[in-house]
Amino acid sequence: MVGVKKNMLEALGKHKPDHVPFWFMRQAGRYLPEYRELRKQAGGFLDMVYNPDLAAEVTLQPIRRFGMDGAILFSDILVIPQALGQKLEFLEGEGPKLEPIRDGAGAAKLNFKNFDAVLAPVYETVKKVRSGLVAEGAASTTMIGFAGAPWTVACYMIEGGSSRDFHEIKLMAYRNPEVLDAMMDLLVEATAAYLIRQIQAGAEVVQIFDSWAGALDSQLFRKWVCRPTRKIIDLIRDPYPRVPIIGFPRGAGVNYITYLQDTGVDAVSLDPQIDPKWAARILQTSVPVQGNLDPACLLAGGDALVMGVEKIVKDFSGGPFVFNLGHGIHKDTPVEHVELMVKTLRSLGV
Repeated sequence: MVGVKKNMLEALGKHKPDHVPFWFMRQAGRYLPEYRELRKQAGGFLDMVYNPDLAAEVTLQPIRRFGMDGAILFSDILVIPQALGQKLEFLEGEGPKLEPIRDGAGAAKLNFKNFDAVLAPVYETVKKVRSGLVAEGAASTTMIGFAGAPWTVACYMIEGGSSRDFHEIKLMAYRNPEVLDAMMDLLVEATAAYLIRQIQAGAEVVQIFDSWAGALDSQLFRKWVCRPTRKIIDLIRDPYPRVPIIGFPRGAGVNYITYLQDTGVDAVSLDPQIDPKWAARILQTSVPVQGNLDPACLLAGGDALVMGVEKIVKDFSGGPFVFNLGHGIHKDTPVEHVELMVKTLRSLGV
């Protein structure tokens, strides 16, 4: 909206905002009573994701309650493999389950035949949220789109769900790298197209989640995390050079430096294991940083939460910064703890 100052965009543009901008990963979700009530009516998780009215409502719920500076699209990183033809289901208490791809024959079944049709409701959700923010007096809130990075999405596609050791995808990387290469090329194309369509629908910032980036050594990190991400960013920047792109290579450790250098992201989101003082000295001098309160600290609440928030804001006070968690809000987090976190942030100002 022309003329409306958005603090998150100011920070990502390396300008000084009016206050510390903030939003929280998984800010729309099971810890909110209004979400749980809507979920009862909607049925399954994917039924909500692919219903623009419900998904927009869920996206707006935390903005109404807490007034974050960013509204992140309610969706899931696994809609891309589903749109490419891989079977996906979410089982209560078990998380996502996919029909695992273990060879070239399985990978060859992936295609763009129904890609646009499957994801059309997601783009409609983005449109509804943008208009909803204006209608509800939150025009200064930034609309955030997102996607999973190719490495992380491929992990789910090949493992068939979550994994602790990533045994199957690592075996493929060593034994059949040409199969993984082909999958990654397909995911680069699909992810870039998906994010561009979100931007066309109204997303003002996009974040690329690489949740399993920490599973790789430094050499494979460059190959399977940095290179595909760089390709996606180049494809987005061709038509949209001014839309900020935030990268989140969770668990990367010192490889955050490599990630920043090799991908060309506009900002980096930090996990809780990253020392803020180190990040301020090494990363924040180049790009805005985002993060990185431990979600367990938010779950605990009380003085530990207040001190944790104050320390992070202090450590990052010397440069462009967006406050966030180092990962998503835990489902058992009391709403009152989020209220305390927001109150503490507002009391600190800039």
